[in-house]
Amino acid sequence: MLRIEDITYSVEGRPLMEGASATIPTGHKVGIVGRNGTGKTTLFRLIRGELALEGGSITIPARARIGGVAQEVPSSEVSLIDTVLAADKERAALMAEAETATDAHRIAEVQARLADIDAWSGEARAASILRGLGFPPEKQLMPCSAFSGGWRMRVALAGVLFAQPDYLLLDEPTNYLDLEGALWLESYLAKYPHTVLIISHDRGLLNRAVNAILHLEDRKLTLYSGPYDTFAETRAARLAVAEAENRRTEARRAHLQSFVDRFRAKASKARQAQSRIKMIEKLSFATTPQEAALAKFSFPEPEELSPPILTLDGVSVGYGGPPVLRRLSLRVDQDDRIALLGRNGEGKSTLSKLLAGKLAPEAGKLHRAGKLRIGYFAQHQVDELYIDETPLQHVRRLRPDETPARLRARLAGFGLLADQAETLVGKLSGGQKARLSLLLATIDAPHLLILDEPTNHLDIESREALVEALMDYSGAVILVSHDMHLLSLVADRLWLVKGGEVTPFAEDLETYRKLLLTSEDEAKPAPKPVEKPKKASRDEVLALRAEVRRCEERLGKLNEMRDRLAKKLADPELYEDARKGELETWNRKYAELMEGLDRAEALWLAAQEALEAAG
Repeated sequence: MLRIEDITYSVEGRPLMEGASATIPTGHKVGIVGRNGTGKTTLFRLIRGELALEGGSITIPARARIGGVAQEVPSSEVSLIDTVLAADKERAALMAEAETATDAHRIAEVQARLADIDAWSGEARAASILRGLGFPPEKQLMPCSAFSGGWRMRVALAGVLFAQPDYLLLDEPTNYLDLEGALWLESYLAKYPHTVLIISHDRGLLNRAVNAILHLEDRKLTLYSGPYDTFAETRAARLAVAEAENRRTEARRAHLQSFVDRFRAKASKARQAQSRIKMIEKLSFATTPQEAALAKFSFPEPEELSPPILTLDGVSVGYGGPPVLRRLSLRVDQDDRIALLGRNGEGKSTLSKLLAGKLAPEAGKLHRAGKLRIGYFAQHQVDELYIDETPLQHVRRLRPDETPARLRARLAGFGLLADQAETLVGKLSGGQKARLSLLLATIDAPHLLILDEPTNHLDIESREALVEALMDYSGAVILVSHDMHLLSLVADRLWLVKGGEVTPFAEDLETYRKLLLTSEDEAKPAPKPVEKPKKASRDEVLALRAEVRRCEERLGKLNEMRDRLAKKLADPELYEDARKGELETWNRKYAELMEGLDRAEALWLAAQEALEAAG
């Protein structure tokens, strides 16, 4: 088990943890929660031994493997599937040793360990994880360099999940996943065979994938049994008891102080007054959280427009090639709350950009109300802030004629108080940057607010504040988010983006979640229109040839292993009664190897077809 005993740690003189303790049993799935800046990520670094404790100790079982997601997978020419397979260093080393070992005893040890770690089904497991995180089979053969940083983060996540460390430490993994990937991850973590520690502000994940909550608050750690909703109820009850006790204490203090004030000057009552002063000094108040008050979001209210505010009639849109979305006939009214559903790559962001005016229709008619103002927030906009300017300078650029007091009031309405207003953006937390981006997106009081993953970097309290603001907002809202809690509370209409079309989804979000988790075939994207293949470049052909060679080498190794196992299974002595248990082990190894061989052949065929298609 993981033991955290009386630990103390400070950053630049500010204590993050003081005498904090917790014990996490082996195999537990634990969500770590707390306000932004309380030290959750620092706790992970302390567990990994990257930082030195000032006091206390953290102990884990000897030889236990700790794994987490790297900052980013390098932009290499290695395929995604091979990158993930290489993440399990023990498997990769044993597979290599199995090819060269000559000592019979060592060969037996290697083969036994390969069986223990389920090595033979490695490719099938790696492919399944990549598919769950949004990589179809054809993309799994592509090099990492073909993907952006966000997608390579998914590859890094796939790698650590495949390696199956004894202690899996994940820090906000859903920040770079879409709804479908987040739901798949929930299901995967719930069945993960070892201990999981996950920092997250996603209530859905914390309710469905963990069985305990570790709360970091006031520099202390408290472990609660059960999912997040149970933790929230238990903590609320504790706070209510503490606040009631404090009210009683305050009433008693006021009563004693009243006596002291009345009789302090009277000689006959002086001794009694002094006695009550000592009683007041001994009164103690129950400890309550020293959190900052919940900072609300204050969206400016737009004037009302006549419906509809936006209509699409037979609209098609794309990026110069075949249209991504076709024949769209949609209507948006000012009181609409719409969530966009659909697997990654189906066109949710394309539709958002079309509605926001960032993309022009290629066909059909799009009509906007004459005075319509649109606010657009996309997660990448947080990265487009000017890191060497303050939030005050950002707002002043949009409102140059407003007084400094008015500009500060705007920032305060989004939880950016006096200190943050004058702080360079580069030194702000992710949550503070997200708040600034939301302020900039809504500063013109838009009639239509389009939000693409607005909750990334926001803690749970800030997400609740965003929910309240959106529910009170009098404009239309279109949401793309992996946060099921946000969608379920805000959205009253669901649009499914699939197969190049956008259609109303008649069921509810829970039905959609079950559909994704239980029937992958139904949720698969519709076939894309057949495009005329472009002539591949020389570098692309060389890369495809290299991939075919790697697939052939992999097949060769697996075939050699199959021959060895077949030879082993042909040994008559193996079928003696005394060795029945050993026979079952070798039969299982053979079945696992054949499954891996089937997968390798499929990958080779796909690579060969891609090479032939490239000419």
